[in-house]
Amino acid sequence: MSAGSSKIAIYGAIGANIAIAASKFVAAFFTGSSAMLSEGIHSLVDSGNGLLILYGVKQSENPADARHPFGRSKELYFWSLIVAVLVFSVGGGMSFYEGIEHLKHPAPITDPTWNYWVLGLSLIFEGISCFLAFREFNKGRGDLGFWVTLSRSKDPSVFAILMEDLAALLGLGIALAGVYFGHALNNPYFDGGASICIGILLVSVAIFLIYKTKGLLVGEGVDDETLDSLEVIARQQRGVEQVRRPLTMYMGPQDVVLALDVEFHDHLSAVEVEHAVDELQDAIRAKHPEFKRIFIEAKGLAGKQRETALQPPISPQI
Repeated sequence: MSAGSSKIAIYGAIGANIAIAASKFVAAFFTGSSAMLSEGIHSLVDSGNGLLILYGVKQSENPADARHPFGRSKELYFWSLIVAVLVFSVGGGMSFYEGIEHLKHPAPITDPTWNYWVLGLSLIFEGISCFLAFREFNKGRGDLGFWVTLSRSKDPSVFAILMEDLAALLGLGIALAGVYFGHALNNPYFDGGASICIGILLVSVAIFLIYKTKGLLVGEGVDDETLDSLEVIARQQRGVEQVRRPLTMYMGPQDVVLALDVEFHDHLSAVEVEHAVDELQDAIRAKHPEFKRIFIEAKGLAGKQRETALQPPISPQI
């Protein structure tokens, strides 16, 4: 997935959240709804998060240089981790706090008309934003299920935005229920309870995002299926006798480093080994273009190192 396509979902989320946050705060001011204030905070945090992820995408596109020889693709993972922390602390924490305060000092909702209008419009805008994010998410989904694809996704600019949009839609449903039952039953505790539920929802999403981005930031590798595929490709190459388990690490969603230890037959000359290494690199990249840098350590059967092949750095593309 290209950076341009993933940015579509980010732009959509930022635009929707800014407009929705403003309308929610206006509604909260006139109605005194705690759930509506929490939803306003939620949308404001989501707007800032979208800007941070957009900044991370931009930084990750910078080419490699002397101080960053492997490029700066991991910038996207760093800023995605910051986003997750903000969702946890600001979004979830403030919503939970606001709900507790409303339970301590309940205030009935006298006229929920503002809330209904804002929540209705918010559902429309959030639905559009979620549709854009889901469309980008589906581009790399294939025949896999939603949760399997989500767990395997390595692109925070897609899965983080999608999770925030889904949480926003669910949070709007919770806020709508809190406002409706609080007004219908003349019980302000429903409103405060809805705010607490929204806080718990945001904390849960934040924990998931922290778990995902932490693994990518510290050096997560490809899945077992891809490792098996790499071994099969290597064993099928001319002159290859043994292959050790490949070592991989995600630098970015479409920027993976591969280190491969291969033993060739002793009867191959140095020139033949060099050609075999080039063919192996081409075969790997033909099936797995995400491997931007391939390091192959070539040895003879006797254990003597013949050659170490290094694929020249390529500017990472998200």
